[in-house]
Amino acid sequence: MTSSGSAFALPDNLAAKAAPALIAADEERFREIDRALAASRDDIERRLADARRAEGGDGQDAMDRDIAVHRLASRQTVLRRFALDLCLGRIVPEGSSEPVYIGRTGLVSPEGARLLVDWRAPAAEPFFAATHANPMGLASRRRFRWRAGRVVDYWDEVFAGGEVADDAALDDQSAFIRSLGQSRSHRMRDVLGTIQVDQDEIIRAGSDGALVVDGGPGTGKTVVALHRAAYLLYADARVSQSGGGGVLFVGPNDRYLSYVDDVLPSLGEDSVRIATLRRLTPEGEDAVPERDPRVSALKGSADLERAISSIVRHYERPPEDPTVIQASWADIYVEPEEWAEAFEAADDGTPHNDARDLVWAELLEILTAKVEEMPPHLARRELEGHSGLREAFDRAWPVLDPARLVSALWSSPSLLARFAPWLSDEEMRSLQRPDGGAWTGDDVPLIDAARDIIGDPETTERRRRRRTALAAERERIERVVEYLSDADEDGEGTSLMLHAADMQERLIDEGALPELPVDALAGPFAHVIVDEAQELTDAEWRMLIRRCPSKSFTIVGDRAQARQGFTRTWEERLEEVGITRSRVAGLTINYRTPSEAMAEAEPVIRAAIPDANVPTSVRASGIPVARGPIADLRRILEEWLAEHPDGVACVIGGVDVPALPRVAGLAPAEAKGLEFDLVAVVEPASFGEGITGAVDRYVAMTRTTERLVILEG
Repeated sequence: MTSSGSAFALPDNLAAKAAPALIAADEERFREIDRALAASRDDIERRLADARRAEGGDGQDAMDRDIAVHRLASRQTVLRRFALDLCLGRIVPEGSSEPVYIGRTGLVSPEGARLLVDWRAPAAEPFFAATHANPMGLASRRRFRWRAGRVVDYWDEVFAGGEVADDAALDDQSAFIRSLGQSRSHRMRDVLGTIQVDQDEIIRAGSDGALVVDGGPGTGKTVVALHRAAYLLYADARVSQSGGGGVLFVGPNDRYLSYVDDVLPSLGEDSVRIATLRRLTPEGEDAVPERDPRVSALKGSADLERAISSIVRHYERPPEDPTVIQASWADIYVEPEEWAEAFEAADDGTPHNDARDLVWAELLEILTAKVEEMPPHLARRELEGHSGLREAFDRAWPVLDPARLVSALWSSPSLLARFAPWLSDEEMRSLQRPDGGAWTGDDVPLIDAARDIIGDPETTERRRRRRTALAAERERIERVVEYLSDADEDGEGTSLMLHAADMQERLIDEGALPELPVDALAGPFAHVIVDEAQELTDAEWRMLIRRCPSKSFTIVGDRAQARQGFTRTWEERLEEVGITRSRVAGLTINYRTPSEAMAEAEPVIRAAIPDANVPTSVRASGIPVARGPIADLRRILEEWLAEHPDGVACVIGGVDVPALPRVAGLAPAEAKGLEFDLVAVVEPASFGEGITGAVDRYVAMTRTTERLVILEG
C-alpha cells in the first residue's frame, strides 16, 4: 500500500467519491492484493531461481525447462511492473453482494482465495462486454483509473436490478470520455481498463480462418489487434499450444513498432514476435521505397516468383554426359541416368539447398553399390571425402543464394529475357538497374520467395560444418571406445557399455558443435496479425502466408486509407491472394479524433471515396480547427508547448520542422497508426491528386486527439 495507507488519491473535485461507504470494500481488497503481491513476487523469484539451476537435459526435457523459465520470467515481469494497479475494476453479479475483481493477471492470496481474475478469463468477459441492453448477469460494474499506482478516479455503472450505496460515483461513460482527451506520449497509452464492448467482442473471437477488423481512424483497431494477440495466447489452445511459433504481429513501419512495443509486455506477453514486412528478411533493413509504380506492380505479381522458380529448376538438371571420378581402387563412371536417379531423391517442395543433402546421400548410395573392389563402408568413406566427386556434385547441384539470384534479374537483361519472356522490352528495361543489390521495398517479398524456394545459404553452410564436426566427434569417440576395449581384458564393464550406440551418442559434446542459425521470423506461426493491411501487395500477402500456412490471420485495416485505392470488398481482396475463409468485423466509433477535426476530414475522403467507412466521434475537444500561414508554424508550436507541459505534437507535410522537444515531423504515410495531441498539417493540397492525395490528407487530419491546425501558403 502507499505511505498514506490508502490506495485512493482522488482530487478535491471528486471528494464525494472518497466516502467510506463507496470505497471501504475496495480498500480492503487492495490490502489483500498488496499482501498477495509480495508473497507472489517472492514465490516467483524462488521458483525461477530453482528452474534456472535445474539441469536442462536434452531434447524434450531441455524444451520443457526453457518453457518453464520463460513463463515464470514473464509473470515476474508483470508482478514487478505493476502494484495495486494490476486491478482494473470489479463486477457484482446479479443476486450477489460479493464483487469479482478483474486484473491484468490472475492473483490468489497465500491462503488460496481468488483476489483477481485474469482479464482474458471467461469470468472476466462481462467486465468488458456487459451493456444495459445485455448486462450478462451483472448488477453493477466499477472501473478504476490509476496514476502512479493510486486510484485518481473511478466510475460505476448499474444495470437492471442493481444498486449502489451512493450515486456520487454514477457518471456512466463521462469519466471514460474525459479520459480520451488525456495527453499522449511517444508510446501507446495503456487502455486495457477501458476496452469497449465492440472492441472486446473482436478481441475474444476465435482464431479459425481470417478475421478482418475494419475500422476508420481512431476506432481502436491497433488496440484490438494487440490485446487480441495476448488473449489468443492465453485462451486459444490452437495458438498457445500449437508448437508452431506462436503469434507474429506485423506493423507498417519502425516508428509504429516503437509506438506500440510496450503494450504486449504490459499485458504479460513477451513471446509475440513483432516486425515490419521489411524486417522479415535481412535485405529489407536498408531497402528504399520503389519510386516507379509500374515497377512496383511488376514485382508484386506472381509472374516473377515463377521466373525465380524456373531459374532454380534450371540448376537442378542432371549432367547429360558421364562424369569420371578417379578413386583409389579404380575410375568410377557416374552415368547420366545415375545422376538422374540421385536427383529424384529430392522431394517436391524441399528447398533447393536443403535438397542437396538428400541428393548427395542418394548419389553416394548408388556409387557405393557399384564398388566391388573394397568393403562398402570403406568405399563410401572415401567417396564422401573425394574432392573430385564433391566438385562434380557442386556443379550439378550448386548452392544458390536467394538475394544474389534476385540481384542478377535486375542486372542481367539476358537472364530476365530467358526466364520471363512474357515481359515486354519496355518492362524489362524498367526492371534493370546497374546495382542489382540496391534493394527497394518491393524486392523484399521476391527475395523472401526466392529464399523459400532455395533455402538459406548460410544455414546450409553451417549445417554442413555441423555435420563435419559431428562426424569427427563420432570418429573420436569411436577411437576412444576401441582403445578402452583393447585395455579391458575381460571385455566387460565400462567398455561393454560404451559399445552401445546410444551411449556413444550421449558422449557427444553438443556445445562443441557449430550452432545452427535460428530465424525467429521465418515461421511457421500459428497466427499472424497484420496492421494497415489495406496497403499490402499480392507479393506481400504471399510473404505472410508462407509464415502462416494455416491462414489464421487477424487483418486490421481501413479501405478508405488505402493509398492506391481499394475498390473491392475485403472478402474479394483476400480471395485474390488465396485466403478463402474470412469474416469481417466493423468498428464505427471514433474514440480518438475529436468531432471538430473529423468534420474537416470527412469531406476530404468522401470526395474521393464516397462509401468510405468514416467513423463517428464520441467527443468534442471544444477547440475549432485553425488555419493560417506556414510562417506561423514555429509560433504555434512554441505556444502550444508552453501551455502543455505534457503531450506530443506532429507536423505533417513537406516542410522543415523546427527542432523543438516533443515535436515530430512526418510524411502522411509515416503517420499511419499514430496519434498526437496537436497536429499541424502543412499545405495539404501538395500531398497529390486522386485517391492517394485524398487518403494522405485524410490520414494527416485524423491523427489528432485535441487540436488540428492547417497551414498553407
